[in-house]
Amino acid sequence: MAAVGRGFWLALSMAGSIALFGLNALTHIVRPPFYGRLFVQAFVEFSYFSLPVVSLTAVFSGMVIALQSYAGFSRYGAATAIPNIVLISVVRELAPVLAGLMVAGRVGAAMAAELGTMRVTDQIDALTTLSTNPVKYLVVPRLLAGTLALPLLVLVADVLGVMGGWLVGTAKLGFNSHTYLMNTMDFLQSMDVVVSLAKAAVFGFLVALMGCYHGYNSRGGAVGVGTATTNAVVSASILILAFDYVLTELFFAQ
Repeated sequence: MAAVGRGFWLALSMAGSIALFGLNALTHIVRPPFYGRLFVQAFVEFSYFSLPVVSLTAVFSGMVIALQSYAGFSRYGAATAIPNIVLISVVRELAPVLAGLMVAGRVGAAMAAELGTMRVTDQIDALTTLSTNPVKYLVVPRLLAGTLALPLLVLVADVLGVMGGWLVGTAKLGFNSHTYLMNTMDFLQSMDVVVSLAKAAVFGFLVALMGCYHGYNSRGGAVGVGTATTNAVVSASILILAFDYVLTELFFAQ
């Protein structure tokens, strides 16, 4: 029982520490100065360099969903619903969640390693010595970049995921291309896209927050940097899945 209580207390303490770290960073967003060059660098890292892995993930996810849906729905004569299933699965869930997880593994880990290395080599302390707020300089541009870049990635992933389903539907499952696309467009609702982008913004903020928090608070040399990198990816992935449920409940609960 003592171990359980200690673990619960440590988890609660970390949650509070992360919340305070995030609130501190948010209060600096509206205060000058704004480091535009660092924001652009982080934005390009989040968006452009993450585009290939997110695109491939989205395309193959849409293809798999089409195949799996056909295998199940064709038994009940409901194969015509496959375009709708692919659309709702990709846009509402798979595109934002998988994009968030891919970016967490790619950018979140790199961010934690970079800030962790700066911490253990005293570069963050040097910024303070130079009268530069390290949170303002290192954390705020990354948080803004993650929040703004991931929705753009997810918008691309939405299109490519649906395209993957269309490719399988027309090339392998025998759907008429025009009919498939018309069914998809008729079923598409603006609310689905809005929710997809809203989830992406939240997930991007979480990825950047976890990468910055664990890297910024890294301790213990090279081992500590490795631990911070692992913790950043794991915690970001867990939070993405948890917040996915919360946002889905918020937007779609009847």
